[in-house]
Amino acid sequence: HKTQVCWVSLLLFLFCHLTSQAHEARSSTPVLEYLSENFINNVVQDPRTGRIYLGAVNTIYQLGPSLQMEARAETGPKEDARTCTPPASACQDTKPMPNLNKLLLVHPSNGSLIVCGSRYRGICSLLNLTNVEQQLYYSDSKGERTYVASIEDNVNVVAVMSSYSKDGQNFSVFLVGKGYGTLDSTKLISTRILQDFREWVVFESIIEASTVQTTPFAPKYLHDFRHAFKEDGFVYFLFSRTLDGTDNKNLTFVSRLCEEDHHYYSHTELQLNCGPNNRYNKVQAAFVASPGKELARVMTESSSDSALCMYPLSSINERLVDIISACYSDSGKIGGYPAVHIPYTTKTEEFCTSNIGVRGHCSTQLLKNFTCGADFLPSPLASKPRFALKANAVLTMSSLLTAVAVAVENDHTIAFLGNNKGEVFKVKLFSDVLFFSIFFSNYFTSGKDNSVLMSDVNFFNLYITTEKKITKVPVQTCLQKKDCQSCVELKDPYCGWCVLEGRCTRRSECRRAEEKNGWLWSPKQQCVKIVSFFPANLSFDLTIFFSPPYFFLHLFHAEECVMNELCLCEVVEIHFVVSSMDFCVGRSLMSLHVFSFCLCVLLCVCELLPNYVWESIFSSLCVCVLRCMSCVSSQWGCQWNVHDHTCSDMDNTEVKGNGSLEFALYTLQYCNILYLTIYFFYLLITSHTVTLYNCSMGREDCSLCKNADPKYRCVWCAKQKACVYEKLCSTQGLENPYEIECPAPQISYIIPHFGPLKGGISITIRGSNLGIHKEDIKSITVVGAPCKHQEEKYSVSTSVVCEIGPGDPENLWGPVEVELKGGKRGTSLLHFTYRNPIPDAVKPAKGPKAGGTLITITGKFLDTGSREDVQVTIGGVECTVEQFGPVITCRTGEYRADKVPSDPLTVTMKYGKSTTTSIPSAFQFMENPTILDHDDLKVGLPLQGRGFSKAMTAKEAQAFVGDVLCVVNTLQDEKLFLDPPSTTPRARSRRHRRDTRPELLDLMIKFGKGEWVVGSVQYEQKNDLSLYIIIPAVIVPMLLIIAISVYCYRRKSQQAEREYEKVKHQLENLEESVRDRCKKEFTDLMIEMEDHTNDLSEGRIPFLDYKTYTDRVFFLPSKDGANDVMITGRLDIPEARRAVVTQALNQFSNLLNSKTFLINFIRTLERSHDFNARAKVYFASLLTVALHGKLEYYTDIMRTLLLELMNDYVNSKNPKLMLRRSETVVERMLCNWMSICLYQFLKDSAGEPLYKLFRAIKHQIEKGPVDARLKKAKYTLNDTGLLGDDVEYSVLTLQVLVHGEGPDVTPVKVLNCDTISQVKEKIIEQVYRNLPYSLRPKVDSVTLEWRPGSTGQILSDLDLTSQKEGRWKRVNTLAHYNVRDNATLVLSRVVHTQQNYDQNQENHEERNALLEDDKVFHLVRPTDELDEIKSKRGSIKDKSMTKAITEIYLTRLLSVKGTLQQFVDDFFRGVLCSVAVVPPAVKYFFDFLDEQALKHNVDEETIHIWKTNSLPLRFWVNILKNPHFIFDVHVSEMVDASLSVIAQTFMDACTKSEHKLSRDSPSNKLLYAKEISTYKKMVDDYYKGVRKMVPVSDQDMNTHLAEVSRSHTDRLNTQVALHQLYQYASKYYDGIIASLDEDPAAQSKQLTLRLQQIAAALENKVTDL
Repeated sequence: HKTQVCWVSLLLFLFCHLTSQAHEARSSTPVLEYLSENFINNVVQDPRTGRIYLGAVNTIYQLGPSLQMEARAETGPKEDARTCTPPASACQDTKPMPNLNKLLLVHPSNGSLIVCGSRYRGICSLLNLTNVEQQLYYSDSKGERTYVASIEDNVNVVAVMSSYSKDGQNFSVFLVGKGYGTLDSTKLISTRILQDFREWVVFESIIEASTVQTTPFAPKYLHDFRHAFKEDGFVYFLFSRTLDGTDNKNLTFVSRLCEEDHHYYSHTELQLNCGPNNRYNKVQAAFVASPGKELARVMTESSSDSALCMYPLSSINERLVDIISACYSDSGKIGGYPAVHIPYTTKTEEFCTSNIGVRGHCSTQLLKNFTCGADFLPSPLASKPRFALKANAVLTMSSLLTAVAVAVENDHTIAFLGNNKGEVFKVKLFSDVLFFSIFFSNYFTSGKDNSVLMSDVNFFNLYITTEKKITKVPVQTCLQKKDCQSCVELKDPYCGWCVLEGRCTRRSECRRAEEKNGWLWSPKQQCVKIVSFFPANLSFDLTIFFSPPYFFLHLFHAEECVMNELCLCEVVEIHFVVSSMDFCVGRSLMSLHVFSFCLCVLLCVCELLPNYVWESIFSSLCVCVLRCMSCVSSQWGCQWNVHDHTCSDMDNTEVKGNGSLEFALYTLQYCNILYLTIYFFYLLITSHTVTLYNCSMGREDCSLCKNADPKYRCVWCAKQKACVYEKLCSTQGLENPYEIECPAPQISYIIPHFGPLKGGISITIRGSNLGIHKEDIKSITVVGAPCKHQEEKYSVSTSVVCEIGPGDPENLWGPVEVELKGGKRGTSLLHFTYRNPIPDAVKPAKGPKAGGTLITITGKFLDTGSREDVQVTIGGVECTVEQFGPVITCRTGEYRADKVPSDPLTVTMKYGKSTTTSIPSAFQFMENPTILDHDDLKVGLPLQGRGFSKAMTAKEAQAFVGDVLCVVNTLQDEKLFLDPPSTTPRARSRRHRRDTRPELLDLMIKFGKGEWVVGSVQYEQKNDLSLYIIIPAVIVPMLLIIAISVYCYRRKSQQAEREYEKVKHQLENLEESVRDRCKKEFTDLMIEMEDHTNDLSEGRIPFLDYKTYTDRVFFLPSKDGANDVMITGRLDIPEARRAVVTQALNQFSNLLNSKTFLINFIRTLERSHDFNARAKVYFASLLTVALHGKLEYYTDIMRTLLLELMNDYVNSKNPKLMLRRSETVVERMLCNWMSICLYQFLKDSAGEPLYKLFRAIKHQIEKGPVDARLKKAKYTLNDTGLLGDDVEYSVLTLQVLVHGEGPDVTPVKVLNCDTISQVKEKIIEQVYRNLPYSLRPKVDSVTLEWRPGSTGQILSDLDLTSQKEGRWKRVNTLAHYNVRDNATLVLSRVVHTQQNYDQNQENHEERNALLEDDKVFHLVRPTDELDEIKSKRGSIKDKSMTKAITEIYLTRLLSVKGTLQQFVDDFFRGVLCSVAVVPPAVKYFFDFLDEQALKHNVDEETIHIWKTNSLPLRFWVNILKNPHFIFDVHVSEMVDASLSVIAQTFMDACTKSEHKLSRDSPSNKLLYAKEISTYKKMVDDYYKGVRKMVPVSDQDMNTHLAEVSRSHTDRLNTQVALHQLYQYASKYYDGIIASLDEDPAAQSKQLTLRLQQIAAALENKVTDL
């Protein structure tokens, strides 16, 4: 750290000094740049090709290494909306919105670029790396599981490529770190696959881990991801976040994951502090320097200050290991201080305890064996602030640093830093000194805010990205310094003075740099002086030979020269003989054999060599720039005339004379780094024919080049990437061009793209460099399977044909790979797919045996293979394929068998050699039609024959009269009707045309390939005279008949109308009476319900809280009911053992969180015979409470068990019975899961119509007489609860005064036939209507006193005044006490003093004594033995009257039903018609059922039953029949009976089967028979609507479940549930241990040992453990 302190102390001193130098140095630096039209968001580089990819707003740019644009892809703007869930076509209120690039990642293994934008919820696409305009993959219909990025502009996304293994297969994936946006998911980290595999689709998040994905309060942590990288099997993410979500101060963290961790168990976070007191707390950018393995980060704080800090990766890993070890072994402490905590959770209990390690595993072994964590180990982990990894600031700045890149040169670290002002600084760290300078300024750039700094592969150049520009700048400018002094003044670690070459260079460019003082490093500030040299002279020989003058055609081309002139000159040949000394130090001078010297200089533009080299030879040398090359290389086929030096059209003139043509190219590299390319054309005039040969023509790749005739001496020049004449290829002597190996093969196209699973078809592979000889092909694989090379079809380099073999059913999609001898491989970007064609229909189904019928074959995947691979036969008869595609058409051949009509024949389709598929009994050959007779062609032409319709249809038959085609109007088996032609036909042959009878024409019939000339027909002209006779003869009688018919019809109609009106009037009267009755009843109910409806405003519906709701749903049906220990929450645990038991139960909870243990636990219990249905229900409810804190884990367990249950039912049982009853633990788990997930939906939506329905039923029942003893009512929906007598009653309004609660009087409506208890109930409900039922006084706790005069009278159900009828005693009513309308009653609470208790006891004993031998009734006295004896003596007439009277009262059911209909409909609509507010759990589970049904090939009816069993029958019916599960109400038996009828109707509406009604059908089915069809349609529409909704991803479901867990878990009796669950573990202990011992996964996690430890602690046993 001393070094770092020194660096900081020298920072300000050197800043101003070096700034000016930097500007001077940069002034002459060559700068390449590209200006974008839009803001640039991301930049990446392909390390293989050096291409640059810019991710800008609405555009992806593809640039070459020199920043020239190669291609661009438009990504926006797109029609979108912030709340839109793609596809956008399904959204409303969309508008064009910009698409910001969020992620740009190179996927080199398949040549694609991963592009993710801000539109359509962050959907990604794959673009071709070689041409981004080509989109390889995009889909916006896969749902939320494929949403990767964010729609928020300020949310950063980072990613890194990785691999993933499953079932022995490796997949390319990329890990994504993403902050949180308001409309995003809370997946902080996700793993995305890059290909379809089984149920996975491209870009799907394939790892579900609740720790870092489903935390509902992740937004509080303000994650800001900045960098991601991988190293040594680990993936690292660098980000800032708040410490605990309570404040907004950002802290920097690095998190680490094992690359092979498929559950994110190893996710551990380490806080990084930069500067004193962590002054620089928020990370801005990062760079990993591989040579030094140092992680450099740019840190900022909330102000504008910023700093550079550096951390060795080894130190980060060591501190992470310390954190993990402390958690596993030392209760999360280091040196006695807490060092570890669990982020993203509200749980306060300690996860890191000394008991994590099991016996036999010390902490070191545990860490070694579970390097990547495990399900039973705590995760995620994070360091406490005290144990953050600290680093001093290497550099601080007043401006905001935004980008960083780090290089290592000569073992010294150089950092390039970019700030928000568009400046780039070069920071050099060496010799305990910090050198600091402006490397690049916004003087060169139009934008500010350096977002990205990136180097090329060798770090020779730096790419600087600002808002709209990317600039390429060399990392050093050593060569600009011409002397040693200016070189060392740079103080640039890249530069030094190369002494023997006299140049300022990088060390790697100085040949003798390793010698002592051979290269003087710039920062050392040392130079060398020449004191003396020996010898003083060196010899230099120059010989010039002049050859006879010849005529030459010259063409000179230099990069910086203009090519626009021509000269024809005499030349001299100059030969140089060089001795003793090289002209250019450090580089051998190429021997210059021929140099052309123009006598007629037209344009001098290039200086070839430095003057000090050529000064003694020529003072200057100029280059003649010619137009010849531009002429002969034009696309118009021009030629150069060597005589008059003009460009003219190409002709066939043969150039003859004394001449020959040579082609040569030389590249000279001189010491002043000037690159000059000179082309020489020598044309020597001789008497021979001139032969021109262009090597590149038709030889676009290396293999084609090497296949050229050797006499032309063509070579593949790797530098030019072209086929050229051997002397035109300059390799600087590095290698022989004939020995250059060709590049790896490239595959550009495969034909076809599909093939059958059995193989046997040929595919053509096209591309380049596919070998020179057919023997070069070593192997070909298609989707990993061998493909047999067909050598006879091989084309050099460009085409390979092979026959595919059988495909692997587990891997049907993949690339094609060609391997050449020598090991070079080429893999296609296009993928081949194995699939079997499935034909299903043939049309038409019959045709004549003569053939010629065009049949159409439809089905799936018929376009597998190619047209040449398909053969179609019909019962052995060839059918020639005429059209190949998704639909295949072929024309039948001649059927030669004797049997006609043939049997229905099989249409067989053969694909290649091995695949045959057929459609049985699909086509039948019929007898060729036989024509027996025909009539002359007048109005229509009928033909007599047989077998017409058996052969073909009317559309297939053709008829010709002369040369005109007739329309076949009707085709029957024995007749054929033709429409006459619209134009006058002519004879087809000349013979008929010469005939003197032109009216006779040939009639020809054509069926398929068969033609028959039937004979001649006469084409007559119409005779108009006959019409004058025919029309009156036909029309007059017709008019008479019509008139008579109309008269008769009107007479009958009037009579029927009178009868109809009579019946209609009777029906209207009947309907009106029913309508009036229902309307009166409904009006009364609505008026009386108005006060109740007003009470249903928000907060007035007495919803139960979540805990009470779950207690009642889960445990109220248990055998102990309300006294169940889970409801009371009382455990009898001695105080001395409470702490031990609590700790053991926490360990048991951790054990239950192991999926391996829990699955074994459940399976063991279900295999036990004494584990009955009631026990399964109770166990599942306990499990729901125990795992309520991790509902996403609970859901995973439920899915796993449901898949097993589904397999059992589909394979061995009737699948329609699945989920019908709670016969397994998982079925009850599903019921509880639905109850949990739909609680909020009940409160928000469905609860109100249910409560109104409950109140309406209760009110309607209490409006009429209710027998308190028989539990029957006048107004009900249930025929069994119908009061079978006409009881007289009247409505009374009582004025009720509550004793002790003031003088206010409450009016209460009652019936004079109500018992005193019924009156009390109605009074309590009215007086305390604003209190929930549980807070109201009960009937037994109040007394009712009537004060008709000066004395009061206590009213009770039974007393000494009760009336007796034989042995029967009637319960007292208000009529019994003669209480009148508007009477005043006082309601008093019973005070349980000893005196009152004694008095009540006496009254109770008195009443018991009075009733000891009596029977009690209220309104209707049941028939006793005496009555039965009397009834036997009655007449048959009396009995029939009794029966009739009972049935009469059934009409009351209809009245009540009509009155309540609106409330029932509202409830059904609330549950089934709110597709827009369907709970996510319903959509999620229904999609799960649809997915599994598709997998198991289950029909739609079964899917409907599964959905019905899982939601309506399992949840809604339960809630409908038990409103007290969700509301704080009391449900009487009469109300329960009516609710049961509605519940049964709900169940009937959800079934597919039709219930046929009859007189014997139950009345409740008859009651709602009319509405059932409507309700069934509502259910169907609901299921269809849910299916069309946007899918709910696992991630979003887990987020919802995590929120439920966080909100409610703390209030549940979790510890009690764990204790009760352990009772089952104890009871079936031996079976569980045996099951765990047999499971290898359980053995590896020491689950048996952990259960034994828990058992010892809970049962207070001393064991050897």
